[in-house]
Amino acid sequence: QALIQESGGGSVQPGGSLRLSCKASASSYDGACMGWFRQAPGKEREGVAVIYTRGTEDTYYADSAKDRFIISQDAAKRMVFLQMNNLSPDDTAMYYCAAEYPTSTCYDLHLTRLGWWNEWGQGTQVTVST
Repeated sequence: QALIQESGGGSVQPGGSLRLSCKASASSYDGACMGWFRQAPGKEREGVAVIYTRGTEDTYYADSAKDRFIISQDAAKRMVFLQMNNLSPDDTAMYYCAAEYPTSTCYDLHLTRLGWWNEWGQGTQVTVST
Protein backbone atom coordinates (compact mmCIF):
# COMPACT_ATOMS: atom_id res chain seq x y z
CA GLN A 1 0.00 0.00 0.00
CA ALA A 2 1.38 3.37 -1.05
CA LEU A 3 2.35 5.63 1.82
CA ILE A 4 1.51 8.71 -0.23
CA GLN A 5 -1.05 8.93 -3.00
CA GLU A 6 -1.96 11.91 -5.17
CA SER A 7 -5.15 12.61 -7.09
CA GLY A 8 -6.94 15.44 -8.83
CA GLY A 9 -4.81 16.01 -11.88
CA GLY A 10 -6.28 16.48 -15.34
CA SER A 11 -6.51 18.74 -18.34
CA VAL A 12 -7.61 22.34 -18.08
CA GLN A 13 -7.60 25.42 -20.27
CA PRO A 14 -5.37 28.41 -19.51
CA GLY A 15 -6.86 30.50 -16.73
CA GLY A 16 -8.59 27.49 -15.23
CA SER A 17 -8.22 25.88 -11.82
CA LEU A 18 -7.48 22.46 -10.40
CA ARG A 19 -7.32 21.10 -6.87
CA LEU A 20 -4.82 18.36 -6.17
CA SER A 21 -5.17 16.05 -3.20
CA CYS A 22 -2.58 14.01 -1.35
CA LYS A 23 -3.40 11.23 1.09
CA ALA A 24 -0.67 10.11 3.45
CA SER A 25 -0.31 7.27 5.91
CA ALA A 26 -0.19 8.03 9.62
CA SER A 27 3.54 7.32 9.78
CA SER A 28 4.19 9.72 6.92
CA TYR A 29 2.01 12.57 8.12
CA ASP A 30 2.14 13.39 11.80
CA GLY A 31 4.87 15.88 12.57
CA ALA A 32 5.89 16.05 8.94
CA CYS A 33 6.64 18.67 6.37
CA MET A 34 4.38 17.88 3.42
CA GLY A 35 5.10 19.29 0.02
CA TRP A 36 4.06 19.53 -3.59
CA PHE A 37 6.62 19.29 -6.34
CA ARG A 38 6.39 19.17 -10.10
CA GLN A 39 8.44 17.96 -13.00
CA ALA A 40 7.91 18.94 -16.61
CA PRO A 41 9.37 16.86 -19.45
CA GLY A 42 13.07 17.53 -19.82
CA LYS A 43 13.23 19.60 -16.65
CA GLU A 44 14.32 18.97 -13.09
CA ARG A 45 11.84 18.39 -10.32
CA GLU A 46 11.05 21.62 -8.52
CA GLY A 47 9.30 22.54 -5.31
CA VAL A 48 5.92 24.26 -5.50
CA ALA A 49 4.66 24.59 -1.92
CA VAL A 50 5.20 23.04 1.51
CA ILE A 51 3.22 22.96 4.73
CA TYR A 52 3.98 21.75 8.23
CA THR A 53 1.33 19.41 9.61
CA ARG A 54 1.42 20.58 13.23
CA GLY A 55 0.89 23.79 15.15
CA THR A 56 1.41 26.94 13.12
CA GLU A 57 1.20 25.08 9.79
CA ASP A 58 4.11 27.06 8.37
CA THR A 59 3.86 27.30 4.60
CA TYR A 60 6.31 28.28 1.88
CA TYR A 61 5.77 28.77 -1.83
CA ALA A 62 7.94 28.88 -4.89
CA ASP A 63 7.85 32.23 -6.65
CA SER A 64 5.97 30.61 -9.52
CA ALA A 65 3.19 29.56 -7.13
CA LYS A 66 2.79 32.69 -5.04
CA ASP A 67 -0.54 34.50 -5.47
CA ARG A 68 -1.94 31.63 -7.59
CA PHE A 69 -1.60 28.41 -5.58
CA ILE A 70 -2.71 27.64 -2.05
CA ILE A 71 -1.50 24.69 0.00
CA SER A 72 -3.71 23.49 2.83
CA GLN A 73 -4.31 20.42 4.93
CA ASP A 74 -6.99 18.40 6.67
CA ALA A 75 -5.05 16.85 9.51
CA ALA A 76 -7.91 14.59 10.61
CA LYS A 77 -7.91 12.95 7.19
CA ARG A 78 -4.12 13.15 6.76
CA MET A 79 -4.59 14.98 3.51
CA VAL A 80 -2.82 17.90 1.87
CA PHE A 81 -4.32 19.93 -0.94
CA LEU A 82 -2.97 22.23 -3.62
CA GLN A 83 -5.50 24.67 -5.02
CA MET A 84 -4.14 25.93 -8.33
CA ASN A 85 -5.71 28.98 -9.92
CA ASN A 86 -5.06 30.95 -13.09
CA LEU A 87 -3.16 28.05 -14.60
CA SER A 88 -0.93 28.55 -17.60
CA PRO A 89 0.74 26.12 -20.03
CA ASP A 90 3.95 26.62 -18.00
CA ASP A 91 2.25 24.78 -15.14
CA THR A 92 1.99 21.60 -17.21
CA ALA A 93 3.88 18.89 -15.35
CA MET A 94 3.64 15.76 -13.28
CA TYR A 95 2.84 16.87 -9.74
CA TYR A 96 4.19 14.91 -6.80
CA CYS A 97 3.36 14.93 -3.13
CA ALA A 98 6.14 14.23 -0.64
CA ALA A 99 6.72 13.92 3.09
CA GLU A 100 9.73 14.66 5.25
CA TYR A 101 9.47 13.29 8.77
CA PRO A 102 9.97 13.57 11.62
CA THR A 103 10.71 17.24 11.61
CA SER A 104 9.96 20.19 13.84
CA THR A 105 8.87 22.50 11.04
CA CYS A 106 9.11 23.30 7.34
CA TYR A 107 11.73 25.65 5.95
CA ASP A 108 11.84 27.44 2.64
CA LEU A 109 14.83 25.23 1.88
CA HIS A 110 12.45 22.29 1.77
CA LEU A 111 11.43 23.59 -1.65
CA THR A 112 14.91 23.02 -3.08
CA ARG A 113 16.44 20.23 -0.99
CA LEU A 114 14.93 17.17 -2.67
CA GLY A 115 17.22 14.91 -0.67
CA TRP A 116 15.47 15.91 2.56
CA TRP A 117 12.24 14.15 1.62
CA ASN A 118 11.57 10.62 2.91
CA GLU A 119 8.55 9.58 0.89
CA TRP A 120 7.21 10.41 -2.56
CA GLY A 121 3.96 9.64 -4.28
CA GLN A 122 3.64 8.37 -7.84
CA GLY A 123 2.44 11.69 -9.17
CA THR A 124 -0.62 13.09 -10.92
CA GLN A 125 -0.48 14.72 -14.34
CA VAL A 126 -1.59 18.31 -14.88
CA THR A 127 -1.93 19.54 -18.45
CA VAL A 128 -2.83 23.12 -19.30
CA SER A 129 -3.62 23.75 -22.96
CA THR A 130 -6.20 25.29 -25.28
